[in-house]
Amino acid sequence: MTEKLEKLEKRYAEIESLLADPKISSDQNQCQKLGKELSEISPLVAAYRARREIEKQIGDLKKLLKQKHDAEFAELAEAELKELEKRREELTLRLKELSSAESQEKDKDLIIEIRAGTGGEEASLFAADLYRMYSKYAVSRGWRMDPMSSSPSETGGFKEVIFSVSGKGASRRLKWESGVHRVQRVPTTEASGRIHTSAATVAVLFEPEEIEITVDPKDLKIDVFRSSGPGGQGVNTTDSAVRITHIPTGMVVVCQDERSQLKNKAKALRVLRARLLDQMKQEAAAKTTAERRSMIGTGDRSEKIRTYNYPDRRVTDHRIGFTTHRLMNVMDGELDEITEALLKSEAEVRAKND
Repeated sequence: MTEKLEKLEKRYAEIESLLADPKISSDQNQCQKLGKELSEISPLVAAYRARREIEKQIGDLKKLLKQKHDAEFAELAEAELKELEKRREELTLRLKELSSAESQEKDKDLIIEIRAGTGGEEASLFAADLYRMYSKYAVSRGWRMDPMSSSPSETGGFKEVIFSVSGKGASRRLKWESGVHRVQRVPTTEASGRIHTSAATVAVLFEPEEIEITVDPKDLKIDVFRSSGPGGQGVNTTDSAVRITHIPTGMVVVCQDERSQLKNKAKALRVLRARLLDQMKQEAAAKTTAERRSMIGTGDRSEKIRTYNYPDRRVTDHRIGFTTHRLMNVMDGELDEITEALLKSEAEVRAKND
């Protein structure tokens, strides 16, 4: 473990040196990649350096205690030694945690798509509730969330909403959200007080690196038109909305939330590339169905993964049989209890398969 940590520390110093190089700093893409790598290894390097410094202090203090001192000084030194040894133990555990396979899982930027499913307007309101839930979770975790495209419903919900999420641990904690989310509650429009069941589909897409997927401009048909959604005069009176069609697959992406046509085009291309990468992964995964079934569900978006039951204040994740009665907390963005249960189940599956 020490050898691995020493290599990481050398890499940390190497990245710092590269970022100080004017040739590197002028390359925005290279800077972003190096900066991201630096942030990923920083916690490990910081903990390793802190433990090494404490080990040095422990060594110096033990040498000092071998010399003759008065009783009061020796008592104080012994107390300090115990504190340092306790801190060393804590840092050792922290290093083991940070070095684990799960913690070292590479962070990737995500694009999340939420679409209203069965249930009409109530489904669109539930889609908006899910969007709010993920937004609050992102804020609580310190992740960056960027709205990309939306299609509002007449009742204030969303027929579709697309947004990106990036930050430490975001992909690890949100990767299992793909699937059908079902809600059971009395709609605000229901006069008789009957409980309805509605659904929304969540798709979690990993944003590809440039080397992972290349889109040929010749394969794209790009149309611009006037936005039809909310957003003020600047949005609705200019041809700022963009529709991109990927001719080989027939895949269509529309972005119209920004005032700028260029910004909408850039966001639409990001969504398109993420969808194409996801399609490639889905096709590859279909060839190894048995292996996928050994994990938490199949990830198929037609699969009902979670139910939010309002009358019982209950949330159930059907893949792992996990239930919590803190529904309102969950809808307010407190998802850690669920994500921790999913991560624990994933770790158990990995340990069983190893």
